[in-house]
Amino acid sequence: MKHARFATLSSPRGILYGLVTDHGIIDLSARYSSRWPTLHEVVADNALATLAEEVTNLEPDFSPEDVTYEIPLPRPGKILCVGVNYPNRNAEYRDGQDAPPKPSLFVRFPGSLTGHLQPLIRPPESEQLDYEGEIAIVIGKKGRRIPAAKALDHIAALTLCNEGTIRDWVRHAKFNVTQGKNFDSSGAMGPWLVPFTDASQLADIQLTTRVNGEIRQQDRTSRMLFSFREIIAYISTFTTLEPGDILVTGTPTGAGARFEPPLWLQPGDVVEVEAEGIGVLRNIVEDEG
Repeated sequence: MKHARFATLSSPRGILYGLVTDHGIIDLSARYSSRWPTLHEVVADNALATLAEEVTNLEPDFSPEDVTYEIPLPRPGKILCVGVNYPNRNAEYRDGQDAPPKPSLFVRFPGSLTGHLQPLIRPPESEQLDYEGEIAIVIGKKGRRIPAAKALDHIAALTLCNEGTIRDWVRHAKFNVTQGKNFDSSGAMGPWLVPFTDASQLADIQLTTRVNGEIRQQDRTSRMLFSFREIIAYISTFTTLEPGDILVTGTPTGAGARFEPPLWLQPGDVVEVEAEGIGVLRNIVEDEG
C-alpha cells in the first residue's frame, strides 16, 4: 500500500479516479463513486489504504494510452506554498537578509496547475517562465493549532509540484508574489497521490528537477529549513487545515532565475520533477494559444 498510486484522469468514460498500476489503470470511480464521488472524498474519509487493499488484484480497465492525467484532487482546498525552505535558497535573493525565522507563505489557485504530461503554458505577457520542483503534502485530518509532535498524523498523501513562476510578475508590487504564481497552467501537480504511512517516508527524500534531462535542482528533505512537522504546526496556527488542503513545501536552489544569464523555460522544454517513493511529474512547455 505504501507505493499505491491514486490519480484523477480523463478517459473515454469521462473524468474518473483510479489506481495506477504497472499494467494499466483500475477504474475506482466505476466501483466506488456512490460512496466516494472523487478522490477528495476518499482522502476525507481516510480511505486510501482501504481502497488499495481491496482492488490490488483487479485487472486494469484502461491502458495508460487511454487516459489523460488531471491534477490529483479535482477540487483541492487551500493550496499554501512555502518559499525559501532549502539551504542556499535564501542566498539566491542577494538582498543581504538572513534566512527568515518563520516560513514564507503564499497561495496558489487550482487553475494555475495542470496535470502530469499536460503542457506548461508560457503566457504572452512574459518570457520569464521558471520551474520550481517541490514535494506537496495532502491533508487528510482536520486540525487547528496542531502540535508539531502530532503534525504527521494529519497527512493523507504525498504528491509532486512544479511550482512554475512568471518571475517578473512576482516583482510588480512590493509585498506580494500572487500574480507571478498564478498564471493559468503555469505550474503542474501530480502525477498521483501516494498514501502517507509513517515518518520514514518523508525523512530523507531526494528531490530532483531536470530540464531536458539536465539536473537543475537537487536536495534532500532532511535539509529543509522548516520540516514538514513545523510547516503543518505553523500554518494551522492561523487557519484550520481541512482534508484536501495541499501544502507545497519549498524548492531547492537552482531555479532558472538564478543563472547568469537566467535560463527561462522555452517552448518544447521538458521539465521533470522526481522524488524518491513518489514518482516523476513530467511536462512540456508550450506558448499560450
